Amino acid sequence: MASFFDTSIEFLKGVGPQRAALLQKELGISTFGDLLQHFPFRYEDRTRFYKIREVTEDMPVVQIKGTVMRMDLAGHGFKKRLVAQLKDETGSMELVWFQGIRWIAQKIGPGVEYVVFGKPARYGRTISIAHPEMETVSEWGQKTGMLQPVYPLTEKLRSRHIDSRLISRIEQEVLKNALPHIRENLPESLLRKHSFIGRREAIQRLHFPENLEQLAAAQRRTKFEELFFLQLRLLKMKVVRMEKYKGQVFQDTSLLTRFYNEHLPFQLTGAQKKVIREIYQDMKSGHQMNRLLQGDVGSGKTIVAFICMLLVIGSQSQAALMAPTEILAQQHYNNLKKYADRMEIPIRLLTGSTKKAERKIIHKQLQDGTLKILIGTHALVEEEVKFAHLGLAIIDEQHRFGVAQRSKLWQKTTTIYPHVLVMTATPIPRTLAMTLYGDLDISVIDELPKGRKPIKTTHQYDSHRLQVNAFLKSQIEAGRQVYVVYPLIDESEKLDLKHLMDGYESITRAFPDYAVSILHGQMKADAKDFEMGRFQRGETKIMVATTVIEVGVDVPNASVMVIESAERFGLSQLHQLRGRVGRGAEQSYCVLMTGFKLGAEARLRMETMVKTNNGFEIAETDLKLRGPGDLMGTQQSGLLDLQLADLTKDGLILQEAREAATAILHQDPELSSMPHLVIQQHLASLRKTAVNWAKIS
Repeated sequence: MASFFDTSIEFLKGVGPQRAALLQKELGISTFGDLLQHFPFRYEDRTRFYKIREVTEDMPVVQIKGTVMRMDLAGHGFKKRLVAQLKDETGSMELVWFQGIRWIAQKIGPGVEYVVFGKPARYGRTISIAHPEMETVSEWGQKTGMLQPVYPLTEKLRSRHIDSRLISRIEQEVLKNALPHIRENLPESLLRKHSFIGRREAIQRLHFPENLEQLAAAQRRTKFEELFFLQLRLLKMKVVRMEKYKGQVFQDTSLLTRFYNEHLPFQLTGAQKKVIREIYQDMKSGHQMNRLLQGDVGSGKTIVAFICMLLVIGSQSQAALMAPTEILAQQHYNNLKKYADRMEIPIRLLTGSTKKAERKIIHKQLQDGTLKILIGTHALVEEEVKFAHLGLAIIDEQHRFGVAQRSKLWQKTTTIYPHVLVMTATPIPRTLAMTLYGDLDISVIDELPKGRKPIKTTHQYDSHRLQVNAFLKSQIEAGRQVYVVYPLIDESEKLDLKHLMDGYESITRAFPDYAVSILHGQMKADAKDFEMGRFQRGETKIMVATTVIEVGVDVPNASVMVIESAERFGLSQLHQLRGRVGRGAEQSYCVLMTGFKLGAEARLRMETMVKTNNGFEIAETDLKLRGPGDLMGTQQSGLLDLQLADLTKDGLILQEAREAATAILHQDPELSSMPHLVIQQHLASLRKTAVNWAKIS
């Protein structure tokens, strides 16, 4: 069976070595199997014929039956074109070709009746179709389905006369021989339960449906199949990990109880308590924890992380927290040190800026076990950093780390792996989380601490600049501080944006009585720290910055965030930036500044930000706008090789697929019973290309 699908397409009638090389280079199609998986992206209804008299230039596409009366060459040089006159009983029109003229002239003959398909346009008084699709009436009559497939192509393929019709012909050719080789990969029980058609019929109908009902049934079956095997692989990894990697058992809650009773400065929210219970269950289960903690900006993930550390330290183990930037690592250290000092727990910070003498002390204390908490950047994964007994590895904003970096931290304990808690302030839509992190347990902090006021967001145009400046001045006079964020550092020739340096000058002119800080990614670390320190201490009232402040700057007194050229930012980035204010008890504001000319998508982003503060709602809109690929981060790019399923639209099918995969694995973890052998065989064929995410989140 495998050998048939691995056959090179060059041996297929109508392809040959040259076309095979082109299809491989342009579309990644090199085998029969690749070709069968190259599905149409839309279908054209070819049941309707128009008379030439009915055709107008505002129609999207038309299909006409007519006879080619004559063909002439017109124009000279690069304006040279081939013009044919098409006639039916109601009138005549022109067909025009600007490329491949010689080839077309040989293919099309006067006096022959054709079916012509294309987009009409008007030149003067004449209606014409440029580069139409054409076939003789007898060729057209041999087709069974009237929903014609349209396949993804590239410009290079079109220039070499490889169009959708040619792809369609070679798909028909491969299907003739392929159907007997296509085996079912879902058990009979699933097919019956969901009333699915068979796999063989689904593949045939995806390429050549006879009607919309057939197409819908084939798409539903194939989407389920894709998502089912994706979920099955992820859930199987989880089962393997839980069996293979035993977890350290932490159930001494004495430190935690002392912290609750004597030092906790505020009441935890219900969501925080729920998450802590889930993590505690993992830590005492004897299985290695691999949990994703999602919580919107300011939802209180840091205190949850500290409480989890207390569970580990109470059993004489160590905890590490790795953050993507020095600013964020420093902030975590400052926040956690307050709590650690009250509990008399040794805590240290390790980043690229840590001095050599201090590093020596840290390395020694780590190895003899006296240092209990280490906060840092990717400096934590360096070879010389060795723990006496690492019990918990916490990774913040994990999408900014590669798998290799995370795995190095995970392997810092050789005897028994540490528990892993992955934290993110980037809300991930449920469908995407189930797919990207299907092998992790997911906890969500979905409420803000008591007393936090929702941030008021407004969208203002550049023409309202004076009113916005007056509002900023009133906030500064009330004792507050302001962020002004720009998308670029230097002026871009391509984008008409207010760049940072120009913005800094404008702000200093508009607010001559107030000190202004500046912060951007190209500054040296000590210069960044100096500017940030001045702003945190209140010495400067306005911070002009790029998105370097998106993650990790926590200034409770900063209550206004102005985002310049807001239309240039994605929704999730706008939400992250807005989360930098609203950290204190005062009412906070976010002002989105844009020009008046906005596209429909940019306008929707602004409206969404004004309408809601809910990160998950924003993430759902972002997923619909951008699709899953852009939200995933590079390290998972091989995971979502979905061909038909769309996470923005197929949430219900994904849920059904996950439930089915869970039930089957619960009943038969090895997939060794007779009904499930078809699943096992298909999984084995997928493993050749699968990325192994089983070990590390």
